[in-house]
Amino acid sequence: MKTLSNLPKQRLFWPVVALLALLLGDLIAHPAFFAIELRDGHLYGNLIDILKNGAPLILIAIGMTLVVATRGIDLSVGAVVAISGALACLHISGLGDQNSVGGTLAAVGMALGLAIALGAWNGWLVAVLGIQPIIATLILMVAGRGIAQLITGGQIITINSGPYEWIGSGFTFGLPSAILLALAVFAIAAVLVRRSALGLLVEAVGGNPEAGRLAGLRSTRLIWLTYVFCALCAGIAGLMISANVHSADGNNAGQFIELDAILAIVIGGTQLTGGRFSLTGSVIGALLIQTLTTTVYALGIAPQAIMLFKALVVLAVCLLQSPAFRKKFGRRRKPAAVAPVAQPEKVEAAV
Repeated sequence: MKTLSNLPKQRLFWPVVALLALLLGDLIAHPAFFAIELRDGHLYGNLIDILKNGAPLILIAIGMTLVVATRGIDLSVGAVVAISGALACLHISGLGDQNSVGGTLAAVGMALGLAIALGAWNGWLVAVLGIQPIIATLILMVAGRGIAQLITGGQIITINSGPYEWIGSGFTFGLPSAILLALAVFAIAAVLVRRSALGLLVEAVGGNPEAGRLAGLRSTRLIWLTYVFCALCAGIAGLMISANVHSADGNNAGQFIELDAILAIVIGGTQLTGGRFSLTGSVIGALLIQTLTTTVYALGIAPQAIMLFKALVVLAVCLLQSPAFRKKFGRRRKPAAVAPVAQPEKVEAAV
């Protein structure tokens, strides 16, 4: 019983409850929401769409989690998404054979290399020059859209490449390749931060920078690496998004995805003040947001209401995670009964 009473205090309890409650509501409102069919060896359905379309957000949430754990933030991930997809599609569009595996690999390598360079730029501004993360990444957030527009020439670049399409809308063993790539990145990140001292060092930098400095921790290099990793995740997400729609749109690709990533990590229990973090919680938060988006479309709700629904869900989960809120509005324990004080016996005066 004591274990069950402690469940609401667990970091992942309320995000999982919110996700299950949303899925249960989908089942009640639209029983066909869970229908999955097999066509040509591939699985199709709303649940599969959640995994496929949520893969880019999962990737960015993973990278953003480590940045936030160091007391930072990266507002430029949406711009990196646009730049990565634009550069890859530009290179593929110039190939004589767009189905060339070698040409596609070169495009992917160029895009991810540029994403890493952009992450190194952000890390240099924050870790070396000491610029506040929100300002340093805001610079690339604004300039990055311009860079993506310059790469595409202000046009939408359309391609028709089978190997490149596999990244965003292909299937492997019947499952979307995008979610398998996202899970692979998650597994690598989880092993690095939980099976080595790297995760403890990241928490030390974000939780108490001064104590880390006195302990001889090289926080500059560690912070720089988190921004590089975050940009790499955003670069892979940019490849997925552009491959899924067979085109690159420098103006709209990845728009507002940085806000969704921040919402995902907050839902997952990672505090924006730095320190302790949860990669699993961020993945659950990303799936919750994507499930909410898919639900809006599946139930025929106006797409304009998506942002409102997201805000309401995030507010509800954050309130449930708040100990102060649960203490004030939850069940209050009845005060223990006070035992009556024994009265001293009256002593009759001797006559």
